[in-house]
Amino acid sequence: MARRLTLYILLGMVLGIVVGFLVRSFVPADSAEFEYWLKGFGTLATIFLNLIKMLVAPLILGTLIAGIAHMGDSSALGRIGTRAIAWFILASLISISLGLIMVNLLEPGAGLHLAVGAHSAAEVGEVKKLDMFEFIEHIFPKNVIQAMADNNVLQILVFALFAGVGLSALGEKGKPLVRGAEALAELMLQITGYVMRLAPFAVFGALAKVVAQYGLGILATYAELLTEFYISLVLLWLILLGVGALFLGRRIVQLVRYVREPLLIAFSTASSEAAMPKLFEQLDRFGVPRRISGFVLPLGYSFNLDGSMMYASFATIFIAQAYDIDIPIATQILILLTLMVSSKGIAAVPRASLVVITATLAMFDLPVEGVAIVFAIDHFLDMGRTATNVVGNAVATSVITKWEGMLEEPDPAFDERPHAPAHTTHHGARGLDLQEDMVADKRTPPADA
Repeated sequence: MARRLTLYILLGMVLGIVVGFLVRSFVPADSAEFEYWLKGFGTLATIFLNLIKMLVAPLILGTLIAGIAHMGDSSALGRIGTRAIAWFILASLISISLGLIMVNLLEPGAGLHLAVGAHSAAEVGEVKKLDMFEFIEHIFPKNVIQAMADNNVLQILVFALFAGVGLSALGEKGKPLVRGAEALAELMLQITGYVMRLAPFAVFGALAKVVAQYGLGILATYAELLTEFYISLVLLWLILLGVGALFLGRRIVQLVRYVREPLLIAFSTASSEAAMPKLFEQLDRFGVPRRISGFVLPLGYSFNLDGSMMYASFATIFIAQAYDIDIPIATQILILLTLMVSSKGIAAVPRASLVVITATLAMFDLPVEGVAIVFAIDHFLDMGRTATNVVGNAVATSVITKWEGMLEEPDPAFDERPHAPAHTTHHGARGLDLQEDMVADKRTPPADA
């Protein structure tokens, strides 16, 4: 299904370029008919973006509440969780900062000179521009129902954290609500599958509108954006693997060799969910006990989306550049802090980065309609950032395992039988005594952001 969806998205892109060019060529730009075509194209993309945003609030509640509730109160689990979160925060800071540095150096959006449309922050349903103290105050919700109605990512996240910890403390009494949260998350994933079937139509509409409005010259900007974004991703890979080598030594080369297959799956399908089962298997072979990978890896896919976070900062400033909006360094630091928080907890939404970018643009009174520009080629951007998410989480899981002194020797059968079943029996005898039901529940992977 993932491959067919990719094919349909590619087909939608080609048709969007062709139809957009025909409309620009044969329909007078100052006519009502031309505006009618633009509205029609824009509607296809808007419907898709609205459906994605529809999933955000319940998905944050379901995934985070269930995940935190399953952590239990084991001291060993708490230690691993603390180390994992510390690593994720550091990796997030590096990823977002690198995105800001590269987009300011390369300036891929400069020269577009786009005009700001009529969209406003109120139409998006997000928070307005705040100063630093108001920003901090606004993180904490007064009314969770209002936060969900406004789709306020930060406030929903805070409530989900409190609810997950509270249910974990309740124990047996809280299990019905935990199961309800799990069911809610599964429901959102099911709905996500339905929504993604509309992606080819949305890509067609977004690209047709852009080409009709700005001409084929916009494609040169897309080529520049893709090239410069992938250059930035390569730098991020080098940094992540370099930091990993400080802990793993020469085994970092082995890790890259072991995870190359899930890496290719993630890149070709632009789906972390498609790559996750194989990543579990290859980390087993690399020497990571499943009792650790079953906790750290899914946690990483909620809190350690390195590629997606770098893209969020890169795309946000790119859109500002495209509209000739100069953002001061102080505001960019605020954007960095916003992305550090708002990029967490919505990993299960395909194209989740678009949701984060939209929320950030609205929060800082930047043109929300700029999302449609990057959405037209988001699939190709998504391929790179999804592969980067896999690399980041493979390194994080391996480093934390090494940190705990639990990294075993790699499976010697890997080189002889690369498709043999993964070793699991020798991992089970060692490691922390984490809850088996927690590990099982954590294995269901979310899709990318």
